[in-house]
Formats: sequence, C-alpha cells, structure tokens
Amino acid sequence: MKKLSAALLLLATTAYAQPYDNSMTEDAIKKRIAPIGAVYFEGDKAAVADVPTGPRTGEQVYQAACFACHGTGALGAPKSADDWAPRLAKGADTLLNHAINGFNAMPPKGTCMDCSDDELQAAIDFMSKK
Repeated sequence: MKKLSAALLLLATTAYAQPYDNSMTEDAIKKRIAPIGAVYFEGDKAAVADVPTGPRTGEQVYQAACFACHGTGALGAPKSADDWAPRLAKGADTLLNHAINGFNAMPPKGTCMDCSDDELQAAIDFMSKK
C-alpha cells in the first residue's frame, strides 16, 4: 500500500510540475493569426510614413545615400575637403554630371535613384565643404 501511495503522489506532483506552455494562451494565438498587412482600395486613406514635402537638404541626401562610400572613402570616394579639391577644379557641371551618370566605381546617382539633380548638387556642396 505504501508503494501505491508513493506512486500516486509522484504522478500527482509531476502533473503540476510540467512547464507552463504559453503558446496556447489567447494572446499568443491572436498574435500568430494576426494579419501581416493591410489592403487599401482606391479612395481609402493609406497609412503613410512621413513623406518629405520638399527637396531634401544636402546633409539628408548625404546621410541617406552617400555616407556609405564618402564617409569611409571606400573605393577612392572623396571624403574630406582635400580629397574634393582636384574634383572641384574640374567644375561644378562635371561633378554634377558624374553624380547623375556615375563615374569610375560610383554608380549613377550614387544609389539615390529618387534624388533630383538639385538634391544631388546639394549633396555635392555639403560633402565638398566637410
């Protein structure tokens, strides 16, 4: 009888000693079956992040698209005023043309495909004065 009591006691305590499975809670289930996106139909107001209302500054373009190379000097990209001096000697039109069409290792528009020519010029002005 003692062995049977001990076995029942052991079974009873192991049932409560199991780790709690929180993957079956109501919150966990709602999270798993929640939609991953939304569909907007014509005429609906879409949730849009802050959209720029005007041209970006040279610093904004530099931070977003130019810094990776011009901040580190990667592939010979000019990063200081001394590096820019020989390039500036070629003229502003040449620099802008290189920025728009690419030059040597620099891709067209320096990967800022949505930048306007004015924004690229502003970025050149910002970088060349650093």
